[in-house]
Amino acid sequence: MNVPENLKYTESHEWVRIEGNTAYVGLTDHAQEALGDIVFVEIPQPDEEFKKREEVAAIESVKAASAIYAPLSGTIAEANGELENTPELINRKPYEAFIFSINMADPAEADELLDADAYIKFLEQEENNS
Repeated sequence: MNVPENLKYTESHEWVRIEGNTAYVGLTDHAQEALGDIVFVEIPQPDEEFKKREEVAAIESVKAASAIYAPLSGTIAEANGELENTPELINRKPYEAFIFSINMADPAEADELLDADAYIKFLEQEENNS
């Protein structure tokens, strides 16, 4: 299971890399594996504002469609336009292919995200409950 220590995680399987006041957000290795081959990514527009847990983007795979949620409140700084033409980057490099970055409205919200150990425990519980 690939869960980098330097990232934060959500229970909806997004990873978060914080750089200053900006958070980069992508889909975890676990999530991309569960979805299968990703064929489409709907990315947000820069300057859109979102509250924590609001739907920001969508991903479609050969198996299912899935929403991507804002792990933190803020304004979209950048969307990864590469994913529009090559959505499979998420399958190939899940921790490099960010979906969007967000300028955090309240950096303290990051304290509520899971660290790598807590995310691994969450995945184990999820697996045991299925």
